[in-house]
Amino acid sequence: MLKDKVVIITGASRGIGSETAKILAGYGAKVIVNYCGSKEKAESVVTQITANGGTAVVYKANVANAEEVEVMFADVMKEFGRVDVLVNNAGITRDNLILKMSEEEFTSVIDTNLGGVFHCCKQASKIMLKQKSGRIINISSVVGLIGNAGQANYCAAKAGIVGMTKALARELGSRGITVNAVAPGFIQTEMTDVLSDKVKEMVLSQVPLKKLGVTKDIAEAVAFLASENAAYITGQVLQVDGGMGM
Repeated sequence: MLKDKVVIITGASRGIGSETAKILAGYGAKVIVNYCGSKEKAESVVTQITANGGTAVVYKANVANAEEVEVMFADVMKEFGRVDVLVNNAGITRDNLILKMSEEEFTSVIDTNLGGVFHCCKQASKIMLKQKSGRIINISSVVGLIGNAGQANYCAAKAGIVGMTKALARELGSRGITVNAVAPGFIQTEMTDVLSDKVKEMVLSQVPLKKLGVTKDIAEAVAFLASENAAYITGQVLQVDGGMGM
């Protein structure tokens, strides 16, 4: 489905990013596993992919830093000669109520979760416009659509991704580039593992399917949007949330 496609996935050392890297590699893609924090975890993802006959390399870059992103894309072009798919997945949380939220808590989340998407889309666009082809898939969130108390920074960033997705879909569509977003609901990851049982019960009460999603649910949605099967889909937000955002 994605044979020999060159794919950059940001924040791919764990969670949704890690699973997406494995799934896309399984479909034949050559995957660049971007990370900022844990080299060990990123290398573990690459090891798992190559052990299954796939192709993957690890690359460290902080997506909040425009220069590091520019160098990453330049290096990928030197090694692979093209970029077919960009998956903007990197993200952080710094939850707090608005009255207690510090400037640093707000700006760090905006810089990484929204600024990172901007920096990567800018570099990918330069390449994809020359190729006259490409897929950009941005990972938003259900809370970017419906809000969540204590996450004004995160919700603002994820809502911003939706707006950016639609703007870029209009900008780039005439050159054969599609831009879509996936909005996960509550997915079983390290980020949700720390939640108390009481919070999980409250979350599940809002989900018609009455269960948390798994990372594979998101990864397969990304794979679909990256494939030729989604060639006539652009500017859309695919909610993979068990119905939570209805």
